[in-house]
Amino acid sequence: MSTSTPASTETATFANGCFWGTEYIFRKYFGDKGLIHAEVGYIGGNHKFANPSYEQVCTGKTGHAEASLLAFDPSRVSYAELVEFFYRTHDPTQANGQGPDIGTQYRSALFPHTPEQEQTAKRVTEAVQAQHFDPKGTRIVTTIEPRPVSDLYVLFLLTQSFKAEPYHQAYLSNNPSGYHCPTHRLWW
Repeated sequence: MSTSTPASTETATFANGCFWGTEYIFRKYFGDKGLIHAEVGYIGGNHKFANPSYEQVCTGKTGHAEASLLAFDPSRVSYAELVEFFYRTHDPTQANGQGPDIGTQYRSALFPHTPEQEQTAKRVTEAVQAQHFDPKGTRIVTTIEPRPVSDLYVLFLLTQSFKAEPYHQAYLSNNPSGYHCPTHRLWW
């Protein structure tokens, strides 16, 4: 990944199954193409579960999704490219799970950070649906979750209070033989 900070940096949050694989595949393909930083955490859950642990999220009771938060240089890679890649690297037709990983914490969801990102996410989703899934007769079930305005979401973005435990960060880079979700691959 880049060692210098660009003049402008944007963030993107993607949930598509086990966050280890999501973070890893974005690092692998965009590490030298505009990705500045990637980390994993929990998002989109019940505000009553502030700063949930991995064990709490895995119960399915918090409503959080395992997600990857990416910082990227928009002069090198666009949000639209990242959204399209998100769809290429998992099965967005599987509700509440990916492969053998079942539960709402493994749902396929986009968490736009701005109204512009939300519009881009909708546009790219429609294009990917038409090109890759309509011909197969299948539907994308990915949710584009509204940008929460709660203080908790702002804390996730700014202070990373929902950042996953340290052993989850760059997990597959640090543990190459660790669990790989079978859906985290290039589908087209």
